[in-house]
Amino acid sequence: MSYPYQIKSLEQYHEDYRQSVENPDGFWAKVASHFEWKRRWDSVQEWNFTDPKVEWFKGAKLNITENCLDRHLEEFGNTPAIIWEPNDPEEHHRILTYKDLYHKVCQFANVLKNNGVKKGDRVCVYMGMIPELAIAVLACARIGAIHSVVFGGFSAQSIADRLYDAQAEYIITCDGAYRGAKDIPLKNVIDDALIGNRAVKRVIVATRTRTPVSMIKGRDVWWEDEIKKIETLGMTSCPAEEMDAEDPLFILYTSGSTGKPKGVVHASAGYMVWTAYTFVNVFHYQPGDIHFCTADIGWITGHSYIVYGPLCAGATTLMFEGIPTWPDAGRFWDIIDKFKVNILYTAPTAIRSLMGFGLGPLHGKRLDSLKVLGTVGEPINEEAWHWYDEHIGKKKCPIVDTWWQTETGGVLISNLAGITPSKPSWATLPMPGVQPILVDEKGEEVTEHEDGVYKGNLCIKAPWPSIIRTTYGDHERCKQNYFSAYPNLYFTGDGALKDDQGNFRITGRVDDVLNVSGHRIGTAEVENAINMHAGVVESAVVGYPHDIKGQGIYAFIIYQGSHGDESLTRRDILTTVTRIIGAIAKPDKIQFVSGLPKTRSGKIMRRILRKIAEGETQNLGDTTTLLDPGVVDEIKNNRI
Repeated sequence: MSYPYQIKSLEQYHEDYRQSVENPDGFWAKVASHFEWKRRWDSVQEWNFTDPKVEWFKGAKLNITENCLDRHLEEFGNTPAIIWEPNDPEEHHRILTYKDLYHKVCQFANVLKNNGVKKGDRVCVYMGMIPELAIAVLACARIGAIHSVVFGGFSAQSIADRLYDAQAEYIITCDGAYRGAKDIPLKNVIDDALIGNRAVKRVIVATRTRTPVSMIKGRDVWWEDEIKKIETLGMTSCPAEEMDAEDPLFILYTSGSTGKPKGVVHASAGYMVWTAYTFVNVFHYQPGDIHFCTADIGWITGHSYIVYGPLCAGATTLMFEGIPTWPDAGRFWDIIDKFKVNILYTAPTAIRSLMGFGLGPLHGKRLDSLKVLGTVGEPINEEAWHWYDEHIGKKKCPIVDTWWQTETGGVLISNLAGITPSKPSWATLPMPGVQPILVDEKGEEVTEHEDGVYKGNLCIKAPWPSIIRTTYGDHERCKQNYFSAYPNLYFTGDGALKDDQGNFRITGRVDDVLNVSGHRIGTAEVENAINMHAGVVESAVVGYPHDIKGQGIYAFIIYQGSHGDESLTRRDILTTVTRIIGAIAKPDKIQFVSGLPKTRSGKIMRRILRKIAEGETQNLGDTTTLLDPGVVDEIKNNRI
């Protein structure tokens, strides 16, 4: 497969970027012409950021799975589409060619139809990292159902909230999942999430761990039994449902600064074009390359760069069930050598964690197949960047430092592998079509610089094809979160620096959202969970620098329970957070306090707590406006 829209030189990047800004309609029409459409578009884009309303390829008809599967069959039918490496290195891997994957997607799409799933229905997918997860997602897209994948580490309560918000009537899950030394009882968690739920009509359960599960008559069915029915009926093909360009493809929940997760909605056409375009350009993908993205499909990275982007490009994508440190810290390197991986795309958290094991796990590993390295999820610190460059890439692999969000659908700012220059810990230049701008608190463009560096809040001036369309069931929330802070701009929620060459460096969140191991967690969400513990009166949660995770969670808690044992109380609170959200949101530090720094109007001064958590206790700023300034000294003196 050739990629006529692939950027081949720095000069071409600048030229393509110029065209994408000066004539976006012409530029994107040309890129989109290389995809399969059932009907061409009437207009390339129509948008305003006031409502907000964004439409791309308006009037076009398509199905994304025809671009991911059908169009590759003739030329690449026998090429591996998905290579799957299991959690246990002793278990045999699986390879699905494009023909295999097409067959399995059609098969499962028929299973969905057979179980009553129709175009527009919401299907919740809660599975481990097995090929069936990718098959389930694509089968939903095939018949026009809207998938909502929930990461396998979330609790029953978190799933129940998401099911309710999406009004999902169907669930696809597994009996359990393997993750390192852990067996995760996925079906049991789903059963807990469904207590009191009357909306869900069907739960389809795939077998993975053979964990004993309860199957409720009339509601729960086995994936394998349903496949047999389809085979018996001789239903081998499944025509792709005709979708409108703006029909929702999926809902993916992400944490916001208020407690309730937001259901980010992505549309079919724009998302397809953007993920394929960014995939072949950022990684400079060449036919035959093996691409290993280590994310989970429960996050946006897995959606865009394990499933849709690579498959649209006819690439070979590697899915890994396990974790980088099990059974030992050489697992990633073993996988790379085993399958001759060419592109490795992982998170700075994973790199920092593996750095901590020293160079021993790299002993005897060749890693000579690698051509491109990438990082995602959070800004990478220079030390980790250099370690990655030196020990994994052997100084011959460009590192793409990609910045993007669940809401953006795909990469917005990144160097292009081997094409545009890299700069350690800088995301560097925007993708064609992306127009970043730094603004101050008033929304004015930042024009003053210090030593050639501009500093401000990162906004985007115009839409790109895969921009968020709405938050499911609550368009006002989408408007308030992303388009209200600064008129006619999309506000990313991140602060950034810009140098004289136009390179960007992301400095982190400027709102009450933490970035823990590359995953966004709203402080309000964690506080709500802590406050549900019986003895907790009030809590405040902030981020602090963490050597491995990038950001850790520091909780200040007013506790009036009867427990005299602080360590036991801490454990109880952590268990509560795990039950309500999931282990991912557990605070790293819990400090019990007699009060919180509040203004006279009752607002918690998180700025002060943040400084204390960071250890910057010398410069806390003005505390005279506080209701009780004495509480600050107490918190400061008892800092953990």
